[in-house]
Amino acid sequence: MTAIQVQYFAILREQAHRAEESLETRSGTAAELYEELKVRHGFRLAREQLRVAVNGAFAPWSHVLASGDRVAFIPPVAGG
Repeated sequence: MTAIQVQYFAILREQAHRAEESLETRSGTAAELYEELKVRHGFRLAREQLRVAVNGAFAPWSHVLASGDRVAFIPPVAGG
């Protein structure tokens, strides 16, 4: 199991009912983690609509997770 910290922004924060959480996961990549959390929290956005950042830098969905990582899922931003 990998211990990580996850941050949620905008609509993901609303759907998860939290801005962040610490968890242990068997997911090996950022993509697998999003799919796990999509089921857990009922996220409606497809992965292709998001960006992922690991430890403060944008990362590919294939990024391999390590204990202590801080993962952020970033939905599209609307401005006005």
